[in-house]
Amino acid sequence: MSTKTVLIVDDEPDIRQLLDITLSRMGLETRTAADLSEARAALDLGDTDLCLTDMKLPDGNGISLVEHIQQHYSDTPVAMITAHGSVETAITALKAGAFDFISKPIELERLRSLVVNALKLEPGGQAAEAQDTTLIGETPEIADLRAQVNKLARSQAPVYISGESGSGKEIVARLIHSRGPRSSGPFIPVNCGAIPPELMESELFGHTKGSFTGATDDKTGLFQAARGGTLFLDEVADLPMAMQVKLLRAIQEKAVRPIGAAAEVATDVRVLSATHKDLAREVAENRFRSDLYYRINVIGLHVPSLRERREDIPLLANFLLQRLANTAEQVTHRLTDAAMTALTNYGFPGNVRELENILERACTLCNGELIEVEDLRLSQGVELEPVQESASHAGPPPVEAAFGNLDDYLENIEREVLTRALEQSRWNKTAAAKLLGISFRSLRYRLKKLELDD
Repeated sequence: MSTKTVLIVDDEPDIRQLLDITLSRMGLETRTAADLSEARAALDLGDTDLCLTDMKLPDGNGISLVEHIQQHYSDTPVAMITAHGSVETAITALKAGAFDFISKPIELERLRSLVVNALKLEPGGQAAEAQDTTLIGETPEIADLRAQVNKLARSQAPVYISGESGSGKEIVARLIHSRGPRSSGPFIPVNCGAIPPELMESELFGHTKGSFTGATDDKTGLFQAARGGTLFLDEVADLPMAMQVKLLRAIQEKAVRPIGAAAEVATDVRVLSATHKDLAREVAENRFRSDLYYRINVIGLHVPSLRERREDIPLLANFLLQRLANTAEQVTHRLTDAAMTALTNYGFPGNVRELENILERACTLCNGELIEVEDLRLSQGVELEPVQESASHAGPPPVEAAFGNLDDYLENIEREVLTRALEQSRWNKTAAAKLLGISFRSLRYRLKKLELDD
């Protein structure tokens, strides 16, 4: 394998020398440039695998170099060197297409980590797209989403993923992780709405033994557990205001302080976040901090609802039926033309997650291999109304059906109640738990017990 080459662009000779020595000790070739014109001439020589550039240069700024590289050498990652605390500059660089940034004074361990991650990138990314089996669809909306995922996978910028419940935000986050240089590291998803507020800081940042009542051992927080990988903050809008402040600091400083610890601990993690709520409205109504919003929303990515790409429903339905058959090791069920038409015309407030649950239920209810319209038991319209069922399903089965089979009888009733609550709450589990008058943890336990959890 040929030696990788790094272009160092900085007008300070001492910085160029420090970077040159550090990278040479990593077994890398280096080229140096003191300004934009020298940098462009060095890039024209070809074979540049990574560019490190200062923000302020004698004949311009580093942002213009980032844009030049994006336009002419899109496979070459570029990282920005910024002044300490220049958050706005770092965000501007990331929006322009920079892979990552590092602040002065340069921490060599952080520099080495950045370089290692950047040089893991593979040119192009077409192979990853060809192997994709999770973003199913052929509509322009899904094609655009694939292209954005491939591009964002090559960056370390924080990404905010928006979209309705059940649209596939976590799938998108996992794809960004798996196609990027952190793919060999852990992907740690955390539902911010499912952690009790009093445990949030300990879960995210960890704690030391004896730091509070019940802390009998040191605990590693999720930021540390995701070291070298990606931390996915789902339903980030549900974070308490006090935790938003601490999360902002952790992201900006790339360090966390476990509860009870005397010093901060450096982190090496990419943060992706998501919520089904309108985060801009949450900011406007003072329920979410504007500074944190702009920090996690460096790049926004919208996942389309299933209603926005109806033409993909037949493809998705057939894919999901095949996957259900493989999982259950049974024959693949097929939809009649009428059933497929009914699915295509349905509003899907629960999106892809709802489609999968409908098909799984239909496979259980249908007679034989063909799924009929009545097996789907669809609600009417986008705004869910109570499910209109035939007389045979107007209520729970007769009590006599429980004789000799009480466990199955009760499980079937519980499964029906949970499914109806999820449909009524548009597959928002937190809302479904409130509707049922139980805790989120209890709902999650019941869904897992009945194999309804996704």
